[in-house]
Amino acid sequence: MTITPGKSAAQRRPLLWMGVVLLFTAVFGPAHHTPAAEQPMKKVSLILLWKPQAQFAGYYVALDKGIYTRHGLEATIIPGGPDRSPVAFLQSGKADYAVLWLSSAIQQRAAGMKLVNIAQLIQRSSMMLVARKSSGITTPEDMAGKKVGLWGGVLTVPPRAFLNKYNIKVREVPQSYTVNLFLRGGVEVASVMWYNEYHTLLLSGLEPDELAVFSLHDYGIDFAEDGLYTLEKTLRRDPDRVAAFVRASLEGWEYAFAHPDEAVEIVIKYMREARVPANRVHQTWMLDRMRDLILEGDPAAPFGRLDKSDYKAVAAVLRESGLIQTIPDYPVFTGGTHAAQ
Repeated sequence: MTITPGKSAAQRRPLLWMGVVLLFTAVFGPAHHTPAAEQPMKKVSLILLWKPQAQFAGYYVALDKGIYTRHGLEATIIPGGPDRSPVAFLQSGKADYAVLWLSSAIQQRAAGMKLVNIAQLIQRSSMMLVARKSSGITTPEDMAGKKVGLWGGVLTVPPRAFLNKYNIKVREVPQSYTVNLFLRGGVEVASVMWYNEYHTLLLSGLEPDELAVFSLHDYGIDFAEDGLYTLEKTLRRDPDRVAAFVRASLEGWEYAFAHPDEAVEIVIKYMREARVPANRVHQTWMLDRMRDLILEGDPAAPFGRLDKSDYKAVAAVLRESGLIQTIPDYPVFTGGTHAAQ
């Protein structure tokens, strides 16, 4: 299976970010429209899932282009990583907002943490399982008994749901944040993200037609991924600030998609500041795939809304897997910030 981008998602679907922001107004009352210059700047901090890369381009663009400032916010972006848990940063008050996967957030909410989804960016799964065709793996059933690299924590849930769907027993091997184990033959199947590790495999010299690609989305394992979260108390304390943060963040993504070359340069600047290796070709690929993932779906749906049916589907898999006992109510999980469905 060869993955090739089709028509630009920006052409397929208009950016309707205002639809989400207006929901805050409907639930919490109108925002104050006094010019930001006449008000003290409100400090906000966002922690990401990982280090600077184009997966988070919209937030870095909003910071670099002064979009947060125009909305009366003094913003700080905190890079994530293996030693920085977004959940822990929210709990301790070290960050006001976090980028989290939907599955992680549902687990935390079910465990008692009062997380609220204030915007859903990636609407479907971008995770894949990849094998070399030369290994004899061309169908899901061919994975039986093979060594399959899996990431830890909640990232094991989607591939395990895929394997369970086909009643496949494999030899699970812990996978790091690189694809080196797969490239060296340590596993026959690797976990990859479409916007990241899949392209890394291509950059390593592998050709698309050498790979058997199992996109979980195509097999009905469709977990929405990156979303913006805050604590319930943060939303209740200052809904205007939360609405301004969502508005500015989505504008950042809008600008990034409209000016991709500039957005990539901005991301690379922050990568270099963080001493993260920067590959312009790879970051361009990542931003292009983020556009496809974020803007895919119902053209009439507001950009950034968490669909209730998507929420229920992911929560059901988590419960079936024994990772949660009860499914949090959708209105509670979203804090009333999403349209009634």
